[in-house]
Amino acid sequence: MVLDKNNIPKHIAIIMDGNGRWAQKRGLSRAQGHRAGLNIVREITRASREIGVKILTLYAFSTENWKRPEREVAALMRLLERLLRKELPSFHKNRIRLRAIGRLDGLPPRVQEALNDAIRATEKNDGVTLNLALNYGGRAEIVDGAKKFALNVKEKGYVIDELNEESFGEYLYAADLPDPDLLIRTGGERRLSNFLLYQLSYTEIFITSIYWPDFKKANLLEAIADYQQRNRKFGSI
Repeated sequence: MVLDKNNIPKHIAIIMDGNGRWAQKRGLSRAQGHRAGLNIVREITRASREIGVKILTLYAFSTENWKRPEREVAALMRLLERLLRKELPSFHKNRIRLRAIGRLDGLPPRVQEALNDAIRATEKNDGVTLNLALNYGGRAEIVDGAKKFALNVKEKGYVIDELNEESFGEYLYAADLPDPDLLIRTGGERRLSNFLLYQLSYTEIFITSIYWPDFKKANLLEAIADYQQRNRKFGSI
């Protein structure tokens, strides 16, 4: 598939859905489905760098995911910690810079330690930025941003009327990152699931029924090719 190199989305966000259903269809545990999903994270991150995508934001664990069975959550956290530690050489080899957004202080201490170590170790890498949404909720992000601004009003004398849509963005988790150009959701569901609610206002959306563990580079290329057929108007004619 030939892509227009001058129209590659700079920032792609992905809701990685379908690990559990993929496992169920194969008679496997949900933990095995998540493990298979992590392998695809590697493939898609490398493919994004090769294609020329600059930022890849992956919805890895939501604030609502704590409601899942305790064993599943524990397995997910172990997999995440292992990924962060094991993949560090690969991050350097592929020039991947790791970032994270969410209420990170709510993650288990060992995961926080591994995450912070990986972020510090890769901060000078100049390839694709892999931005993991962990213990993340779009509504929580907006609330946390509002609290930050309110604190500045209280303690620093900020003027409420000076707050606008652009300046409020500075209070979000990753204020320096541009809004996503393309959102991909795997697994066939047609909802945002509390993901990047502020940032997705004019993001193009691509939904596929393919479960995340089956999502390959060819599927990423398909999503980008579809994106390149869109006429992004941003509210204009």
